[in-house]
Amino acid sequence: MLNFFHLTLILISMAMGGLYLSRHHLIQLIMSLEILLMSNICSLVHFSVFLDDCLGHLWVFYLLVIAATETAIGLALIVLYYKKYETIMLLSNFN
Repeated sequence: MLNFFHLTLILISMAMGGLYLSRHHLIQLIMSLEILLMSNICSLVHFSVFLDDCLGHLWVFYLLVIAATETAIGLALIVLYYKKYETIMLLSNFN
């Protein structure tokens, strides 16, 4: 049981670190968000198996559909951003 908690904590820390370090790069930002969502899915599957409840597996299917649509919309936005600015680096106005 603790192995899945460790895996979830590692994935969450990787995602949060990725979100912090890749504030200017769109693809890394979307990948970090996907890792964060997958860590939640991993935790949900583990609790579903641990509690012997099939409802968690249905929620996982629902969350995977949301993750797929998020990725499709994110990639479409990246394509539009690239067409407009000819780069995928986020513009920063911070000094």
